[in-house]
Amino acid sequence: MAEFSVTVSTGEAIGAGTWNKIAVSLVGTRGETPPLRLDHPGKEFSAGAVEDFQVASPQDVGPLLLLRVHKAPLLLPAPVGPVARDAWFCRWFQLTPPQGAPLRFPCYQWLEGAGSLALRAGAAKVPWADDHPILQQQRQDELKARQDSYHWKTYSPGWPHCLDEKSVKDLDLNIKYSVMKNSCFYLKVSSAITELKLKGLLDRKGPWKSLNEMKRMFNFRKTPAAEYTLEHWQEDTFFASQFLNGLNPVLIRRCGHLPENFPVTDDMVAPVLGPGTSLQAELERGSLFLVDHGILCGVRTNLINGKPQFSAAPMTLLYQSPGGGPLLPLAIQLSQTPGPASPIFLPSDNKWDWLLAKTWVRNAEFSVHEAVTHLLHAHLLPEVFTMATLRQLPHCHPLFKLLIPHTRYTLHINTLARELLIAPGQVVDRSTGIGIGGFSELIQRNMEQLNYSVLCLPEDIQARGVKDIPNYYYRDDGLKIWGAVESFVSEIINIYYPSDASVCEDGELQAWVWEIFSEGFLGRESSGMPFSLETREALVQYVTMVIFNCSAKHYAVSAGQFDSCVWMPNLPASMQLPPPTSKGQTRPEGFLATLPPVNATCDIIVALWLLSKEPGDQRPLGTYPEEHFTEEAPQQSIATFQSRLTQISKEIRERNQELALPYTYLDPPLIENSVSI
Repeated sequence: MAEFSVTVSTGEAIGAGTWNKIAVSLVGTRGETPPLRLDHPGKEFSAGAVEDFQVASPQDVGPLLLLRVHKAPLLLPAPVGPVARDAWFCRWFQLTPPQGAPLRFPCYQWLEGAGSLALRAGAAKVPWADDHPILQQQRQDELKARQDSYHWKTYSPGWPHCLDEKSVKDLDLNIKYSVMKNSCFYLKVSSAITELKLKGLLDRKGPWKSLNEMKRMFNFRKTPAAEYTLEHWQEDTFFASQFLNGLNPVLIRRCGHLPENFPVTDDMVAPVLGPGTSLQAELERGSLFLVDHGILCGVRTNLINGKPQFSAAPMTLLYQSPGGGPLLPLAIQLSQTPGPASPIFLPSDNKWDWLLAKTWVRNAEFSVHEAVTHLLHAHLLPEVFTMATLRQLPHCHPLFKLLIPHTRYTLHINTLARELLIAPGQVVDRSTGIGIGGFSELIQRNMEQLNYSVLCLPEDIQARGVKDIPNYYYRDDGLKIWGAVESFVSEIINIYYPSDASVCEDGELQAWVWEIFSEGFLGRESSGMPFSLETREALVQYVTMVIFNCSAKHYAVSAGQFDSCVWMPNLPASMQLPPPTSKGQTRPEGFLATLPPVNATCDIIVALWLLSKEPGDQRPLGTYPEEHFTEEAPQQSIATFQSRLTQISKEIRERNQELALPYTYLDPPLIENSVSI
């Protein structure tokens, strides 16, 4: 009979402890022990506890393969707690044999109700490295259990597939918000709604009386960036800079030739370009840029308070002034069809004509950003990555250990979004100009043209021709973070994959890639999305893409929503009058009448305030409190990654000290590891 020391660590979250009975079985090459009860006088397995137990194995099971954990209720009913079924969050077990080094068994899972769970020792293993039938069977059993728990469904035709659950109350605890995060979220919701109701704004369906009256809304919550927006929103330089460093910095591209349906002339732009140059000369110099919201052409529109709303599909021509000067707007056309009823608006036009044209562009930015850049690219695709990781990679797989921190809470927030944001009668339906129908159309259209290179920042920057435009902080900071993630991923991949052949031979990896391709990109080969990976280089790029889009990209296009929208004229979610068809007609009262009504404004601002900042329980990029990797080599790689992120943050903050409007949306300590809000 051999004596083993067993150490157990329980999580610190509210409700993590349990009153249940816990036992372990040792599984070795020569057999398995019966359950060995972990028990000593008093209460065990309290939240935050690390406890030691002694167990005696009645038999020699040979070299240890698995630790099987058993959880069963006490004879007496367990006290009622905040987490149902007396769930237990186990961080890890550590087993120390009579002779030899201790073995760490990472768990980091909720165990609900009665049942058993097989744990592997912490060393990551690719499938071809498991040579014992028991270990091979354990991998298969674990994946089957997860595939039985997490099912795909089609939420809307043409969208990426998603988790088949209707409500967050139906989610299991391993993908659900913590009690603390959930409480903070709903506290924020209730405080915001209460404040705006007390101000008499949230239920007021009429139009705003004046821009000054809107400042009552602006006082809802202030940030330095929001105050800067209020002060500068009418300025051309600020309007243009938001294409580089605002909430949607991914559309601007270099203009090599003017589109045939955008007939800008030299005479139109001469006041901005100045003497001695021309459109053709600036096109050849590479100083002209285009933002085309053509995806909005013909999109269906919504009713708000029973009143029809309107949309435009503008084209905006921008000019990079010489010597690193500011980016400036040159011309705006509010449709994709030029002609007498679609004039080209210019900075030299009447003040209110030009301001209204810019505001229509900002409304288009809202629609494309919220439906495509934010919802599709930064939420629905990370959900696909999360689902495939859970269904195709076992806990012991190095890619699971690498990726699981970047999937935290993603299924919860997306399920919540399908309940509270994009469901009939909810925020998008009642307060945006294109509504659920328009959102769905935009997602379907973008899915038909979405390409792998768009998700890979270096390739996207190259394809849009914006690698050298000055003052593009999203690009500068994003490429630094991409590089740090890529180096980290490369180190991890090289630890576990000695050759390209080893990548090809990993069936679990290939199933993961295939599921993302088939369920997320609907099997569309023209997307360029890999459906298999054959080299370590391709694997590094692919995993870097997943981590970057689940963390930095999401934060970059999410954190600035409230800053951009709380002064509503800078980012109107709807437009109540049609786009102008001639010049010289716009007056201040007409501008005001075009903007969204009071209740819709408040509805959107509350939603974007909630979605711009984590409500609590945060984990910044590169922070891995759950130690899934136990070997020295990956732990050293994590430390190096964290050092690189610290240096990037230092460089960003030093630069920001010199900026009138600091760019903070890619500062590593502010970036969440995952899409969790």
